[in-house]
Amino acid sequence: MKQKKTVFMAEIAILAALILIMAFTPIGYLRIGALSLTLLMIPVSVGAVVMGPLAGAGLGCLFGLTSFAQCFMGDVLGSILAAKNIFFTFVVCVVSRTLAGLLCGVVYRLFRKKSGTVPLLVSNLLGSLLNTALFLGLLALLFWNFSFNPEQAQALGGVDSALQTVILLATGINAPIELLVCGIAGTAVSKAVIKLNSIRV
Repeated sequence: MKQKKTVFMAEIAILAALILIMAFTPIGYLRIGALSLTLLMIPVSVGAVVMGPLAGAGLGCLFGLTSFAQCFMGDVLGSILAAKNIFFTFVVCVVSRTLAGLLCGVVYRLFRKKSGTVPLLVSNLLGSLLNTALFLGLLALLFWNFSFNPEQAQALGGVDSALQTVILLATGINAPIELLVCGIAGTAVSKAVIKLNSIRV
């Protein structure tokens, strides 16, 4: 039991460190024009699958906090939203990612008895989908009537409202790339860690 607890703490510390390293280097938030593509859901999904829903929620919360921090570190959309309503921006950034991590872990717990790679793949893909859906859903809900001024619209590449931004993100290249990378990389890493843990036991 003590060994399992030590392994758990070590793994969650490694994933948390990975999130922080990715978040504050170009690896974590890839700028595509005025918007960002993020790969930070990968360590969140891995943690949720390997260590459970609560670990996924904690790692998702850390991801969300780094996302919120980006609002003050050059993220164009984030800075505009934070200037409009900083509390709503915090909810969009942090709550969405926390729930995505939690639900990713719940889904894996429901399907992990099935053999093979499918439960891992489904959970990691769903983690990415939930991250996108919850982020965009909260953004649309909380900023549905927010229109950008001409300078803000120009900085965002021509979109003039929060709803247009949601549509752009949902139909653009960000979500499919995040889904593909999270599905492939998250599944591979999750499978490797689970196998390693079984050898330790």
